[in-house]
This record gives sequence, C-alpha cells and structure tokens, in this order.
Amino acid sequence: MHLTARSFLPAVFVLAVTAATGCAPQDSPSSPESSDASAAGAPQSASSCEAGALATETKGKLTVGTDKPAYAPWFQDDDPANGKGFESAVAYSVATALGFTKDQVVWQTVPFNNSFAPGEKNFDFDINQVSISDERKQAVDFSSGYYDVRQAVVALKKSPYAGATSAAALKGAKLGAQVGTTSLDTINEIIKPSQQPAVFQKNDFAKSALRNGQVDAIVVDLPTAFYITSAEVPDAEVVGQFADSAGTAEQFGLVLDKGSALTTCVTRAVDGLRKDGTLAALEKQWLSDAVDAPVLK
Repeated sequence: MHLTARSFLPAVFVLAVTAATGCAPQDSPSSPESSDASAAGAPQSASSCEAGALATETKGKLTVGTDKPAYAPWFQDDDPANGKGFESAVAYSVATALGFTKDQVVWQTVPFNNSFAPGEKNFDFDINQVSISDERKQAVDFSSGYYDVRQAVVALKKSPYAGATSAAALKGAKLGAQVGTTSLDTINEIIKPSQQPAVFQKNDFAKSALRNGQVDAIVVDLPTAFYITSAEVPDAEVVGQFADSAGTAEQFGLVLDKGSALTTCVTRAVDGLRKDGTLAALEKQWLSDAVDAPVLK
C-alpha cells in the first residue's frame, strides 16, 4: 500500500528556537564528525568563538552560501534570507549561537557542486543539503551533522515501479537524480540499474522529467520526496526509502573552506543546538509533517 504525503505547513519562524515541551533532542548525542571538524582548525576557546573575534569573510558579518533556486522544505519562497524552511532556520540559529544578529547574515548564491569543490570559498559556511563524506572532506571542512537523512524513490502513481518494495525491483527502471549528489550515488551503488541513469543539473529538471514520463522514477532525500509529492507533482508518490548503509547515518553538514579557522566554532554551535533541542525542534517544525515511507530492501 502506498503513501500519500501530507502538505508541509510552514509555521512562524523564531530566530532562536528553544526546545519545546515533549520535543526531545536528536538521537545523535555526539556526532562522529565533531572530532574531525575540531581537528581541522586550530583549537579555539569559547571567547574566540564570539562574533567579534571570528575571522569572517566580511568583518562583523556572517556570509552563508546556498544554491538557487533554494528548494522547499529546506527553504521557503526561494528566499533563504526570510528565515523560513529548515535550513534557513538552522543557518540563523547557528548565526545566533555565534553572536550574529539576523541583519548581520549575508546570503551568497553558491551552486551545489561548487560548495564542496576544491578551492577558496566566498562564504563562511554553506548550507545546502550537502552530505558529509570522506571524499568531500579531502577538499572542504564540515561541521558536525545537523540532520540525519535517508534517500527515497519517487515515481508516478501509474508507473509499474510505484509498487516496488526492493532495490532489485527497480533495476529495470529508467532512474534520474541530480549530478554530484548522494541520491545519484544511491542509484549507482545500491539500485545498480540495468540502464544508465539520467543525470540532471538541477532537481527541477529531474522533477520535470518525472512529470513528463522521461524517467520512471527519481531519487531524492526523503523530506524533498514528500514535498515533491504533496506540492509539486501530486500524481507521484513516495515508493520507499533506503535504510542507513551499514548502520551509519547519512548526515548533512555545514561546508567550510578547507582548514577554516571557523570550523571549530561552527561545529561547537551545531553541537550546542543539538544538545539544547533546537535542531530537533526545527526538524519537527519544518520537516516532520511527512508520513513515514516503507524501507526498500
């Protein structure tokens, strides 16, 4: 039996979110990325993590990168600066933890693949559903993870693949995903389809291909999958999700320049937001209106 996604219902964004009653912190009490991130930059005391002491791109400002369009439910109305959507809210919460006010945050457009490519960055950190991986850590620093994510398959309801219950059942499908993503890795490494997947520069192109029948299904992260089926392609449904590989959760992390002096402070801010329940509260506010999806074996 297949699932119908509920609509995401944005709530009023509160800049510094506190943990609501009955809203427990995320399950990851100490992210394995914390030690890696701390080792990337020089050790910093709590006082050196105050806004005035941070060596940011622009003195007195915090420059945050993300791609355009900025997709829901991570952002709302393609406007990262409005504080609405999970990642916009997380960015402003990190900024607050570092001592920056909302009007001191400057948003910079950074294409997804550029954010973790080698080379000097024009942002202090980037937030754009970038999964932490050993390969990417060779070129950039990451904060500790701010969200545990799973990959999911979306197909039109009329598709013969809508009833798939396993990766094996999807092998004959024409699948698609955005270039450079762990969604594409999931197709190539877990599903291993018999035909080459379609690779798209943007998720918008992948959604159009699905809508037009150019692909049988697309792979995206689970919150995006539910948003697509509830708000963008109502003729589609979430076929299922993939379990964590080898018991290790895939995590989104904030991206920083390799060896950035800010890595330790940004990681400390993310860890603090996890510990005090802020990340869990934001997840509940912006991402938890989707029903669960069956696990594809």
